[in-house]
Amino acid sequence: MSHTLSFPVPSSVGSLDQYIQSVNRIPLLTEKEESDLAHDFRENEDLDAARKLVMSHLRLVVAIARGYLGYGLPHADLIQEGNVGLMKAVKRFDPDRGVRLVSFAIHWIKAEIHEYIVKNWRLVKIATTKAQRKLFFNLRSMKSSSNTLQGDDVMAVAQHLGVKPEEVREMETRLSGQDVALEAGPDDDEERFAPIAYLADPHAEPSEVLAQRQYARLQDEGLHEALAMLDDRSRMIVQRRWLAEGDAATLHELAAEYGVSAERIRQIEAKAMQKMRNQLAALA
Repeated sequence: MSHTLSFPVPSSVGSLDQYIQSVNRIPLLTEKEESDLAHDFRENEDLDAARKLVMSHLRLVVAIARGYLGYGLPHADLIQEGNVGLMKAVKRFDPDRGVRLVSFAIHWIKAEIHEYIVKNWRLVKIATTKAQRKLFFNLRSMKSSSNTLQGDDVMAVAQHLGVKPEEVREMETRLSGQDVALEAGPDDDEERFAPIAYLADPHAEPSEVLAQRQYARLQDEGLHEALAMLDDRSRMIVQRRWLAEGDAATLHELAAEYGVSAERIRQIEAKAMQKMRNQLAALA
């Protein structure tokens, strides 16, 4: 799909700033427009529809790529790789699943950027296993300071990421060879940006905010759908046991109300909760 689509890339519009300004002027799609274009592409192989889907999300790639500038690789190259991930996401996007493309594409964009960073980092084979990749992309943000991690901190990081303490120490040693000054020195070029200029809270990244909002919306809708799948008695039991605004009803209170044993209420509740978990799992 990539060789037949035409959209701006940093090298085609002059400077990187011009590219970013260009993609930020591209209008966002409404949910209906996005769905219609996605159906045209999936059902009719309409490449123009795919191009419009890609174009409207180029700004998302720019935002995500900005979060990886601390690895010392060119922003334009990170964007190019992110665009490849975006095109893969468009190719696989199914509008009937009830998820917007902006949320679906984040994984694919980051995956391509991660792969590019790992392949181009100056240390050979810095992150070849799944555990090493997890460390590579999380260790910097988990450190509270630039100092070397000590015993308790190493153990805490290892436990949080599910890796061995020695793997944490090894990765920290590897990464320390690529340290970059937080602020520019007095002799640095004026046009060169130091990390202090672009470091940001990852939780405030636009793509992360959009993903969190989308997930919250889907969970809320999924809860209503899961409740709707239950019979009236099961739904009422779940609502009064888990969703009541005041004090939750006890098993014995519900047993007296329905004329059955408390154990029977517990069984109904357990079966209903399992049905709801299965429904909600599809949204995870």
